[in-house]
Amino acid sequence: MRFLILCLFCPLSAMAAPLSPEEFDRATQGKTLFYSSGGQIYGVERYLPDRRLIWSFDDGRCQDGRWYPQDGQICFIYDYDGSEPQCWTFEQGPQGLIAYFEGRDDATRLIETPQAGREMLCLGPEVGV
Repeated sequence: MRFLILCLFCPLSAMAAPLSPEEFDRATQGKTLFYSSGGQIYGVERYLPDRRLIWSFDDGRCQDGRWYPQDGQICFIYDYDGSEPQCWTFEQGPQGLIAYFEGRDDATRLIETPQAGREMLCLGPEVGV
């Protein structure tokens, strides 16, 4: 009983279980989700079949990638500059997904942000002279 009383004061995210890869796929596939951090738009991601995706920091420069499960996390790898995979833990929050970046002391948190009427913008490749 003592645990139940103490948990009434726990933050909701502390009680939510991380999404499994199957739950994450059901929550995202075919959708375009905007994410914010600290009240500011952080980026937008379009989830495609077969765990493929397109990411943009909401600046029109889009990057193709894919996601895969690893050690209880959802990891993302993008088809640019040979960067390392980025792994996150996702939970279902009251307004949408909440993502926690793993492996960092500051525990970056992204929150799904409704963007009614907004579309993901992907500009074409830069063309030089």
